[in-house]
Amino acid sequence: MSRLQQKVVIVTGAAVGLGRAMVIRMAQEGAAVAAFDVNDGEGQALAAEQRERGLDVHYWHCDVSREAEVAQAIGDVVTKFGRLDAIVNNAGVAGVSKPTHEISEAEWDFVQAINVKGVFFGTKHAVPQLRKAGGGSIINLSSIYGLVGAPDVPPYHASKGAVRLMTKTDALLYARDRIRVNSIHPGFIWTPMVAGYLRDGGAPEAGHAALAALHPLGHIGEADDVAWGAVYLVSDEAKFVTGAELVIDGGYTAR
Repeated sequence: MSRLQQKVVIVTGAAVGLGRAMVIRMAQEGAAVAAFDVNDGEGQALAAEQRERGLDVHYWHCDVSREAEVAQAIGDVVTKFGRLDAIVNNAGVAGVSKPTHEISEAEWDFVQAINVKGVFFGTKHAVPQLRKAGGGSIINLSSIYGLVGAPDVPPYHASKGAVRLMTKTDALLYARDRIRVNSIHPGFIWTPMVAGYLRDGGAPEAGHAALAALHPLGHIGEADDVAWGAVYLVSDEAKFVTGAELVIDGGYTAR
């Protein structure tokens, strides 16, 4: 219960799914956690629930595609807690699933603005604060589809590939500042995004079984599987880990 004691951590896209699980596990491990999201109702409820349990979680409205909002929110976190030790750039969307030649510019830009620019803005405005703290950790949520391809959701795949290489570049740029930058690559995890993907396919039960079968371990992952990976990368246990790809995918990419 003390792996992250005295650390201040920001999690973007924190209200539901992977973000929510990461907020809870990091707070349980002793961190003060700033939850960023645009889903104010669920974000505020999450923070209130955790504070009732004695955990230090606070919510900020923040659209990661807007640089001014990201800069302001990060500044507010440092004002409140006095420092910043880590940021998890988790906010993301799947976008449309069409062949590339049918995708509009607006549909493409919507995904890149959140999945790529959101990581850029989070990193850009976290780095000066991490430097002041003497170092820290940046975690970027990529995907198995930042490692391998699939014949669907082209904007999503492109965005997650970008995040993977952004991570490696920044790991090299900021190593001298003792800032570690790593990416997490989940397989299919049971979250609202995956549930929506199955509903859109029209046969959620059959789709769930088909997705489970894609993973050699035989099942879809849980949000906690990824949350514990993030706890590790923020913790001092990972002090010699940077530029790495933490793949949490039930064996999906081992083929």
